[in-house]
Amino acid sequence: MFLIVILAMVAGFLALRLYMVLGKRTGHEQPLPKPAENRAPLTLVQRPTEIVGESREPVSRLVEPKAEAGIRAIIAGDSSFDVARFLDGSKAAYRMILEAFWKGDEEELAWLAEDDVREAFVAAIEARNTAGHVLENRLVSIERAVISDATLEGKVARITVRFDADIAAVTRDAENTVIAGSMSDAVETHDAWTFARTLKSSDPNWKLADTDEA
Repeated sequence: MFLIVILAMVAGFLALRLYMVLGKRTGHEQPLPKPAENRAPLTLVQRPTEIVGESREPVSRLVEPKAEAGIRAIIAGDSSFDVARFLDGSKAAYRMILEAFWKGDEEELAWLAEDDVREAFVAAIEARNTAGHVLENRLVSIERAVISDATLEGKVARITVRFDADIAAVTRDAENTVIAGSMSDAVETHDAWTFARTLKSSDPNWKLADTDEA
């Protein structure tokens, strides 16, 4: 019985952590972010347009033209959606997912990604473990995050975020010898991650649905 209580407390903590990162506005920040093997590879201003309620940056810097119609449709379907908060959350999710992948934390990935994406992460982790490789990667900075595409099909919203980031990456073999990368030289990365959510569902969280290089 004691063990069951402890497990329930751990599950509750993970659920609360995920909600805080990927939830909805005013406690609902909504993000939510396939890396490649060696690189893994979300201030107030006047409302610029109907696309976003409160924003700390002009909408033109948050949403690319291709995505504007999709964002309008998503806001029409869910008035609580906020562009700036979504991007803040997506950046947090980007970091969490990369770090979970680098550490081989399959349980964390299960909370953040849809099944097919999670399975791709797990396959890469297993291949890495079989080769005896260990990643010592670090997300140095996210230089830019912008919504590059957005669609609403039925009630399913999909938002693609382009991340321009700097990552320091090192791969070691089973003898702890560096076989690739350097922690002293960060590499520029450009990723396009798509997050999905069914609007007005009981689950407020967005999950990573697809990844690609930008």
